[in-house]
Amino acid sequence: MTAAGNAGREVASSNLDAREGLTSQLTCMMTQRRPLGAFARFVLAPLAPLAPLAAFVGMPAAANAQTDYYNTDRGRPFHIEDAYPVERRAFELQAAPLRLERGAGGVYHWSVEPELAYGILPRTQLEVGVPLSYVDAAGGSTSGVAGVHVSVLHNLNVETSLPALAVGARALLPVGALAPDDPYFSFAGIATRTFTWMRFHVNGEYTVGDEPAIGAGTGELSRWSAGIAMDKTFPLRSLLVGAEFVARQPLSGSSEMVFVAGTGLRYQRTPRWAIDGGIGKHLTGDDRAWYVTFGSAYAFGLPWHP
Repeated sequence: MTAAGNAGREVASSNLDAREGLTSQLTCMMTQRRPLGAFARFVLAPLAPLAPLAAFVGMPAAANAQTDYYNTDRGRPFHIEDAYPVERRAFELQAAPLRLERGAGGVYHWSVEPELAYGILPRTQLEVGVPLSYVDAAGGSTSGVAGVHVSVLHNLNVETSLPALAVGARALLPVGALAPDDPYFSFAGIATRTFTWMRFHVNGEYTVGDEPAIGAGTGELSRWSAGIAMDKTFPLRSLLVGAEFVARQPLSGSSEMVFVAGTGLRYQRTPRWAIDGGIGKHLTGDDRAWYVTFGSAYAFGLPWHP
């Protein structure tokens, strides 16, 4: 996330009424003295299975001057991302983002995609990832490299009275035994709008490439996808919780459109280390799978660059 984007949010949240409202909601969440209403029922309640994760990391009483928990990267924990890249000359290492999906017939699909993002230019990040896939089915198991992801994200403006806007492009290259036979290129538009009570993100993406052969590994690629996410931040706890709804058309034109709903959280353990987790379900489509995600990211810079 850019420093300018963080500054804009800090100015907005400095309003006295917003502070009082945030403190009231945060106290309620942590002490459970009264319900949070619809937000708790539809966003916080599904996160109950992730409660042991919060206990495991030892969530402190407060975490000051930490802002990376704001940054909802693609897949961490949501498919929908915000419009802000990493800061210029900063690195973000996503060491072991794990996704487990259980499909029809008890087929389990494990995937891990180590990624490295770099703020190569002002408001611009370059990211490279290597997805590793393991499929455990009744007829046997398969594993291997499922391609190489190369992506770029450029933020067009800092959010003011207008939403923050960004454009992105990424490529899935045919590298590895489980990768598709041909490269695929995707182009995306992103918008982020922040209010004192909630943030909203809208993403749209289109993928160029031929229809893949049956069984070819294309991961989460779709011919097109569109979705919206909302999240609530708790700065005094360096915590973000949210939910998303995504519609996507698989690359195979004969496949049914897929609607996906998910919820998750992102928590900053130290100024450099953030963790996240989420759960979701494919509501329609050929395989109405459940999935669980868990990720961890470490931000750092080169010693000769401030």
